[in-house]
Amino acid sequence: MALKLLRRGKIWYIRGTVRGIRVYFSTKVSNKALADEIRIKTEHRLLEQSIHGEDAVATFGEAAEAYLARGGSNRFLTPLIDRFGQTRLRDIKQDHLDALAQELLPNMLPQTRNRQVYTPFIAVWNHAAKTDLAKPRPWLRPRRRKGTNAPRLTATRSGTKPVNYGRAAAFLAAISPAPAMLMLTLFYTGLRPIEAFALEAEDINVAGRWIVIRNSKTDEPRGVPMHEVLVPLFEALLKRRNLATDKRVFRTPRGKPYSTVADGGGGLKSAIQGARRRTGENDISPYTARHSVSTQLVVNGVHAHIKDQILGHVADGMSRHYTNVPQEPLIAAINTLPVPDAIKALPWWENPLGWSGRLAEGTGRRTDLERKRMALTSKESDDR
Repeated sequence: MALKLLRRGKIWYIRGTVRGIRVYFSTKVSNKALADEIRIKTEHRLLEQSIHGEDAVATFGEAAEAYLARGGSNRFLTPLIDRFGQTRLRDIKQDHLDALAQELLPNMLPQTRNRQVYTPFIAVWNHAAKTDLAKPRPWLRPRRRKGTNAPRLTATRSGTKPVNYGRAAAFLAAISPAPAMLMLTLFYTGLRPIEAFALEAEDINVAGRWIVIRNSKTDEPRGVPMHEVLVPLFEALLKRRNLATDKRVFRTPRGKPYSTVADGGGGLKSAIQGARRRTGENDISPYTARHSVSTQLVVNGVHAHIKDQILGHVADGMSRHYTNVPQEPLIAAINTLPVPDAIKALPWWENPLGWSGRLAEGTGRRTDLERKRMALTSKESDDR
């Protein structure tokens, strides 16, 4: 039967069935003429959908809304929705995406356009393909130009360069235990910070030395090897009493799950800034860990294909099919990362959960780590 308008209070609703597709929803308007216009458009859309399929009528705006509802990041999505929101997915071509990237970021490097335009667009598209709103499609990303061009004299972004693991250990010692545990995980997995924030208990296989990332940056699941040094840490974190109500593994010192921050910095911003003040190391950020893992694996002679699998740069059909299956070559490769003695000398190492709510020296009035250091110093003096 055709769609009909029904009035509930001041608002008009649409109800009915078109070729077997039943709908009932609010138009959110009180004007009957506007409501009837929505009814006609909806009827036309459902008719086309019933003949050609959902992927023939779904818009980018609808796909983006579904992606965000599933927990996707809204960072950099606004200009994409502004341009493509009312455009049907099937009508968006590679040239349209390239033109938008050039228009939004005309003077930016390819990697910047990739991060702020192509990556969020492809994440929405991949999710749409999984939910039958669109057909899977390979999208071309911009590449860095080859050659010997003169270097650009621009400020270097923090976190774009690797550090050796000795410096990393010293920096971890200056961070409060809870964020230090998360940073340690980044340095021994190569995870993106947003992936670590969302990590849930059921995705960690300690016995198999394997971690499953279900919501990656590109909305493609992947498996990540677990370094041996992380085993006691995860064994402790998986004993949290409140995992039944919130499965996320990493928590702030206040016991709250980490959240993403749209304007940059992420949930670790305060902890990183504090550690910078205490150490004078101003070029370390959460992304430093990912670059450090990548560089150290190359130095260790790990094959480029293995390295790319660990970091999530390879996402073919086969690797996705075996996301939950521990891969021995990847586990062996991640275990080549060095572990300085300073790592296991961290005050919280033997009791991560017991220290998770404590704060580092110079953090407000609570100086739990400093008090422990003073106690150890005093004990050494007494022993002498």
